[in-house]
Amino acid sequence: MENNTFTRIAMVAAVYTVLTLVLSEFSFGPIQVRIAEGLTLLPIFWKPGIWAVTLGCFLSNLIGVAMNVTGPIDIVIGTLATFLAAVATYRLRYIRVAGIPVLSILMPVLFNGVFVGLELAWILNPDNIAGMAPVYGLEVAVGELIAVIIGWFVLHELDKRKIFEEKKSV
Repeated sequence: MENNTFTRIAMVAAVYTVLTLVLSEFSFGPIQVRIAEGLTLLPIFWKPGIWAVTLGCFLSNLIGVAMNVTGPIDIVIGTLATFLAAVATYRLRYIRVAGIPVLSILMPVLFNGVFVGLELAWILNPDNIAGMAPVYGLEVAVGELIAVIIGWFVLHELDKRKIFEEKKSV
């Protein structure tokens, strides 16, 4: 990877982190719309986006640990969910319906709904994990769906402007 790529990864991670922390009231908790998760679709357009959103999620969960109802466990579980979603998003990017990578767009919704839903149930309702995980998972998935729909429109427009093309340094 070129230095330019590392710089861009760091910039995207910083944007993800700032969005999450500035909008922390909406970014953490059982009912959440983490707008920064719209960036998990970046691997559709740019493979290093996998590392960018994973790093951004890690930093957000690390720095925002005091604001997060799940605490330190989200540093691992939430980051893992974002990483797996980003990888799946990248791998499914060419499967399209009417030109839209629907399966890719649904990966962050699925992974975060399951992983974060289980995490929330384990922390908030340890006596009823099986009963509450689907409830929390659905709440997280709805918020995630909102974020990735916004993310799709923003990233699709940026892609039209060739912003994700790698520039060769001289």
